[in-house]
Amino acid sequence: MMGLSHLYWIVESREWKVKRHIITLCLISFFTLPTLICEAQTPRGGKEAGMQGIREPAVSGMFYPDRPEILSRDVKKYLENAKREKIDGEVIALVSPHAGYMYSGQVAAHAYKLIEGKTFDSIVVLAPSHRVDFKGASLYDRGGYRTPLGLVPVDVELSKRMMEKWKGIRFLPEAHGQEHSLEVQIPFLQVILKSFKLIPIVMEPYWSRETCQSLAQAIADTIRGKNILLIASSDLSHFHSYEKAVQLDKIVLQHIERFDVEGLNRDLKEGRCEACGGGPVITMMLAAKVLGATRGKVLKYLNSGDVTGDRSRVVGYAAAVFYKAAGGEEKMKGEKKVGIDLGLSEGEKKTLHQIAKTVIENKAKGKHVPEFKIDSPVLKENRGAFVSLHKKGQLRGCIGNIEGKGPLHKTIEEMAEAAAFRDPRFTPVAEKDLSELEIEISVLTPLKKIIDINEIEVGKHGIYIKKGWYSGLLLPQVATEYGWDRKTFLEHTCQKAGLPSSAWKDKDIEIYIFSADIF
Repeated sequence: MMGLSHLYWIVESREWKVKRHIITLCLISFFTLPTLICEAQTPRGGKEAGMQGIREPAVSGMFYPDRPEILSRDVKKYLENAKREKIDGEVIALVSPHAGYMYSGQVAAHAYKLIEGKTFDSIVVLAPSHRVDFKGASLYDRGGYRTPLGLVPVDVELSKRMMEKWKGIRFLPEAHGQEHSLEVQIPFLQVILKSFKLIPIVMEPYWSRETCQSLAQAIADTIRGKNILLIASSDLSHFHSYEKAVQLDKIVLQHIERFDVEGLNRDLKEGRCEACGGGPVITMMLAAKVLGATRGKVLKYLNSGDVTGDRSRVVGYAAAVFYKAAGGEEKMKGEKKVGIDLGLSEGEKKTLHQIAKTVIENKAKGKHVPEFKIDSPVLKENRGAFVSLHKKGQLRGCIGNIEGKGPLHKTIEEMAEAAAFRDPRFTPVAEKDLSELEIEISVLTPLKKIIDINEIEVGKHGIYIKKGWYSGLLLPQVATEYGWDRKTFLEHTCQKAGLPSSAWKDKDIEIYIFSADIF
């Protein structure tokens, strides 16, 4: 939740250029909200943070009790009242809220309850900056974090190693000094784990997809193969009516359940949902995927209206887990092939892959792309196709033509170049990326307009939706990757088109299906 000092930063910021009297009115309203009182006070102890390598508690006595016996008792009570969900697999990462314990402590306990009885060498906590504006990420790489329950040492060795992985990570003491979103996670960890080291990271407030990807890769490369847990600190929607908050938060929760990083990133950036720790959650999801996580699960959701009874302007809280499902690889081997077989021979598929690979490699190295000699009549057919690029399991680019506008081999050549260098969601592929790129090609069947949505077969069909100037497409493999049913697939295709998720029910909507040979 945003603190008062963060509002003062906005007043002084040249970037926002907001008149002071308008902000003053906002501040007057700010103090009338009971859910904000605990965060509107100026935190203590921030000035000395980092001077001796020890980050002293800044919000004890405000966000949580400052007396150790009361703090320990309260945390244990939250944990006793939390239900431990059954997770069939290895826990890789958690999401936990960061408001005052009286508001979100019980929700946070549902996340921490899941690791009761487990041991970890270190914990990476990713938290958003509410009070200091900066770029990249600040890692507290020395000493330790103190709470009323004692001192937690920083894993200095791994912290230094992580900072070497990406130049966007550095130590900014002011980013940690008064930040509550990271601090409030530590007492829960102290009670549930007893002994561990900390890797505390505060992220830029106006995060970008590129920052999330770079930081996630640095984290994953540093901790891969080690007994380390990831935690993302985030509250959800802020200061809406109870009904509106539930509606907004449901979108975030759906993306978590589906482990849908790109969908969550898109909807947060376009304002369809809210999470003040959106950057940490996106980063954590990206890193968790690289580390082998395959599933997401929401453990608990409520908002401040459920606690205080005041439903006029509320804040949402959620606890969640990302884990590596047991037997995941064996299950995948037995899954039915997505899409259909269009009759392309193995040689023809290999040729298309080679074309895409050659185009991307030559372009990345600044070399001329050769002319490709094609003998196969099938590869000269007029077909639509998409080229999707992945790096270490993460999407790295995806662009295609819905309908054929020329020979298939030419379409693959053009779409490979576009996916690698002109997908606006990603930075262009560089030469250093080439060894880790995976290329997926989807050769499409013609579009078929439908009236009855029951014609849509998940696992076989992709969906293209059109309404006025708005249109969006999702390939067949997207629905199976996230485990969507027909209705959810339609909702996400609507969102991809920039439409409300329920737009597929509108009378003037056009819904098309198609299939694809995916290899």
